[in-house]
Amino acid sequence: MGGASRNEKRRKQEEADQRLAAAGIQRPQKPNRTPLYVVGGVLAVAVVVGIVLLVSRGTGGGVEATYTTTADGAVVTAGEGPVVVDVYEDYLCPACERFEERYGDEMTTALNEGQITVRYHSIAILDELTTPPGYSTRAANAALCSVPAGIFPQYHGTLFDEQPAEGGAGLTDDQLVSFGTDLGAQGEFAECVRSGANTSAVEAATAQAIENPALQNANGSFGTPTVLLDGQRVDLNDTEWLQKAIG
Repeated sequence: MGGASRNEKRRKQEEADQRLAAAGIQRPQKPNRTPLYVVGGVLAVAVVVGIVLLVSRGTGGGVEATYTTTADGAVVTAGEGPVVVDVYEDYLCPACERFEERYGDEMTTALNEGQITVRYHSIAILDELTTPPGYSTRAANAALCSVPAGIFPQYHGTLFDEQPAEGGAGLTDDQLVSFGTDLGAQGEFAECVRSGANTSAVEAATAQAIENPALQNANGSFGTPTVLLDGQRVDLNDTEWLQKAIG
C-alpha cells in the first residue's frame, strides 16, 4: 500500500473515530479480536466471533431460495420450520458477512426443506463508521424494502457480497436501488429505499436489542452477529450448531 493510500485510510479512520466520540462511542486504543463500542453506557460490540468462524467458509454453491418471507417491523421471518433461529445482524458488520458466507447456503437448504424458521433482525449499531454516517440504517431499511418486492433472499446476500468497508462512504441509495432492480424488484421498492420507510423500525429494533439482557454477553455487551437457537445463544465457534439442531 502506497503512502497516499495509507494517509487516506488513516484520514477516514480519524473521521470515523471523531464521529464515534461525538456520539459517545469509544473505540479501543489497541486492536483486539472484539472491538467494543460503548453506546449510552451499554457496550455494543462489533463481534469477531472466533477464529473458526473467520476461517471456515461455506461451499459458496449459491443454493436457490424457495422459502417464503414476511416482514414485521425490522424483523424478516423466513420459512416455516419447527426449529427457530434468530439472527441479529448489521449489514456493515464484517463478522456478519463472514457468518453469511459460512452458513448462508446451509441455512437456505434447511429453510427450503422446511426444517427451520429464521428471523432476521435488521440492526444498525455501526452507523457512525461510514462517511457520512448512517449506512447501517439505510442498508437495513433497503433489506426490509426487499421483502414486499419479492427479492429478500437474494437481496440479503447481495448486501453482504457488496459490503462496503468501515470508514468509507457506504453504498449510495442509487446503488441499493440498482441491486433490487437487477434482481427484479416489484412494487414500490425504489421509493421505499429512497424514503427510508423502515428507518423508525430499524432504530427501535436496534435500541431494543442493545438493551435486551437476553442478548447481552456476560460483560453487558451486545454485538452482531448474535444468533439464538430456540431462544438460546449459539456458540458460533461450534460450526456444527445448525446440523445438530436439525438432526
